[in-house]
Amino acid sequence: MQVSPRRISIVGLMFTAAAGLMGCDMPVKTSQVTPAPTAVPALTLAASSPFAQVSTLPFHLPPFDKIKDKDFKPAFEAGMAQQRQEVSAIATNPAAPTFDNTIVALERSGQMLTRVKDVFFNLIGANTSPILDQTQEEMAPKLAAHEDAISLDPQLFARIEQLYQQRAALGLDPESLRLLERYRTDFVRAGARLSAADKDQLRQMNQQISSLTTQFQQTLLKQNTEGAVVVDRLHDLDGLSSERIAAAAQAASKRNLDGKWLIALQNTTDQAILVQLKNRQLRERIYKASINRGDGGNADNVANVAQIVKLRAQRAALLGYASHAAYVLEDETAGTPAAVNQMLAQLAPAAAANARKEAAAMQQLINRQAKASHTKPFKLQPWDWAFYAEQVRKARYNFDESQIKPYFELNHVLQDGVFYAAHQLYGISFKERFDLPVYQQDVRVFEVFDKDGSPLALFLFDPFARENKQGGAWMNTYVEQSHLFGTKAVVSNNINIVKPPAGKPVLLTFEEVTTMFHEFGHAMHGMFSNVEYPMFSGTNVPPDFVEYPSQFNEMWAHNPQVLANYAKHYQTGAAMPQALVDKLLAAQKFNAGFDTSEYLAAAMLDQAWHQIPAGKTPAAKDVMAFEARALQSATSGEGYVVPPRYHTAYFQHVFASGYSAGYYAYIWSDVLAKDTEHWMNTHGGLKRENGDLLRAKVLSHGYSADPSGLFKDFYGRGPDVGPLLEARGLAGAAE
Repeated sequence: MQVSPRRISIVGLMFTAAAGLMGCDMPVKTSQVTPAPTAVPALTLAASSPFAQVSTLPFHLPPFDKIKDKDFKPAFEAGMAQQRQEVSAIATNPAAPTFDNTIVALERSGQMLTRVKDVFFNLIGANTSPILDQTQEEMAPKLAAHEDAISLDPQLFARIEQLYQQRAALGLDPESLRLLERYRTDFVRAGARLSAADKDQLRQMNQQISSLTTQFQQTLLKQNTEGAVVVDRLHDLDGLSSERIAAAAQAASKRNLDGKWLIALQNTTDQAILVQLKNRQLRERIYKASINRGDGGNADNVANVAQIVKLRAQRAALLGYASHAAYVLEDETAGTPAAVNQMLAQLAPAAAANARKEAAAMQQLINRQAKASHTKPFKLQPWDWAFYAEQVRKARYNFDESQIKPYFELNHVLQDGVFYAAHQLYGISFKERFDLPVYQQDVRVFEVFDKDGSPLALFLFDPFARENKQGGAWMNTYVEQSHLFGTKAVVSNNINIVKPPAGKPVLLTFEEVTTMFHEFGHAMHGMFSNVEYPMFSGTNVPPDFVEYPSQFNEMWAHNPQVLANYAKHYQTGAAMPQALVDKLLAAQKFNAGFDTSEYLAAAMLDQAWHQIPAGKTPAAKDVMAFEARALQSATSGEGYVVPPRYHTAYFQHVFASGYSAGYYAYIWSDVLAKDTEHWMNTHGGLKRENGDLLRAKVLSHGYSADPSGLFKDFYGRGPDVGPLLEARGLAGAAE
């Protein structure tokens, strides 16, 4: 479950790219170095351009019906030129620097460019096209150079530094003081204090990294498309629902493969379809198609990985850090690689022990079935896990997914589950709008009203998978809340649910239900933002805090009151029987060993790659061997059964998005989330007072205050790992 983008600030080494992930490296194609900004006339953008002026639609929703793919390039050019002119005027202002003429002026700069970027990079993830991909490659080097020209400008940094040194005497309010401090921190971390020669080298590294991350991202989309598994015989699909088979036939037909069936790949290693498939050879084919993505062939990402890791390590060394992880984590809640390593190591043994028990139960089932059918038993393999885990769960709890899916119809889950919980807790309400333009016909738009009935935000919901849409699930921001600009939030949630044939209901797994609650937690974080400055708006917080509101919001998916409101049969409207509810809730810890182990393996793999010092990174030919050693260490040799959630060649979070050295963020945030769930359960649960307090103490502040301080102010003390360990069945790992 992926997340919302961190705002593209005008400084820093991290940029937001496709798929709405946290602050990733902006795609760049060349290593051309651009000098510091000079006074240049802004390019004139045609008045007919949809980006020439602020949108006049409600909440400044982008005018998707007027935006054409060809509009982005001239708008990027004009937006950069306009911001160069604005920033040059700030840097060369003969007046002494003040908070308003320097810091606030920087916050106000680049509004046209922000409008273009916010739409473009969201569409790259949600609804890309060959023209958009080409525009991304063409404009990326210019964007990266543009950012570097600002953050490495000595005149501009001198003004910021002077204000920073005088900050105690400026009489700033807390949010304004934090803004000044963040600008200074961001400029320093971007290399503002380097020598001229080192700045040139840094510019080249940034552009090379950006080019490579773009290639990784686009190659991954190609991998997922080309790696789809074609099935020739209907009986090989035994176990799948008729709706799922029809969807596979429809997918094949779209590729002119009539009479066949196409199994598309999800981003993760494990493929959800393996739960149902009885054909073991087909399960193996699908699994191997998944793990072999990006390692050789026409869509090879291995060479990209080798260069990305090498350049990131070299860049960190240039900036004075032992590794890329040390650089990244210094500015996160975790603080250091050692802190992350300690937390992951604490959890891994108990997760592995639970996974061993789960594997043993499945092996016993395999052996019993072989004995009963007079066939030779086989050893449990990764492609068998989901299939036999579901059988064990069915036997242990006497239910399976097919029993519960009729009660999880998409619109009921959205309206009577996700929206209902938000209304009960925070008082907000929703009205669907059919008069506003969207970028794709399946996208729905809702106006969100605050508890006093005043307009709060717009929410876009894009639920279905498409071949031109990145995999996973995430939240995007099209317009950020800011008192400085008088704007309210426009946010979206993107899910990748397989769309059934026309006329068929959209029935969800409980994992998909939980994903919807998760992503809407991000959406509310953006919508509830109540800050002055765009830099601090909504989800513009460190990755290891941004997942906190989303993972906390998952609790309402299985809250009895909320579940009773949305879990109703799509045909009869009957509530899910209490006996089935009890089984569903009782099974929530099932397979926790596998789920936690696959996540921890990926998090440790991320750290292994990004804790390598400069000069020690492997060549392309050694990438997969390095991965094997890292996973052997991370999984204590058990990776053959519990593979990582992502292998290196398709690990988009860390090689094409803003989670490099930060994939640990999900479990770090989950500590806070489970603490908050515990607090809610002991303070009356789903009631307005609790929601109002969480909103006031945490969700409204964005990054305008220290995240750890916000949590302590709400919770009354620092985080406690106990509720997380209990929730995951890992209480034995606590010290």
